[in-house]
Amino acid sequence: MLPKPNRLRAGSDFNLITKTGARFSSPNLVLYANLAKTEQPKIGFIVNRSVGGSVTRHLVTRKLRHNFASHIQVLPNNLMIVVRVLKSQNDYSTEVNQLIEKALLKFSSQNNKADL
Repeated sequence: MLPKPNRLRAGSDFNLITKTGARFSSPNLVLYANLAKTEQPKIGFIVNRSVGGSVTRHLVTRKLRHNFASHIQVLPNNLMIVVRVLKSQNDYSTEVNQLIEKALLKFSSQNNKADL
């Protein structure tokens, strides 16, 4: 379960991250990430009605929260992430791992350039 302080809830934050953040995609997911002034990493999910009914969408969200909860410790404190689900899938763990690796590579290189 993703702790409450790590959940992204404000609609304005979702808009900001999806419009200005870096985009990483896989066949079933799109991950948007952006650096912000937060004390902890924050993650939000967008699961469209095309994925399925309410029960299916909530199940997908719970699975994704569980997948991201194991990665919270390695994410930078100032990172905000929005995950958009494109298709329903039984297991997203492989895609989540790949997208997080891509995001961490991009933002760690940006942090290294900023330190110079």
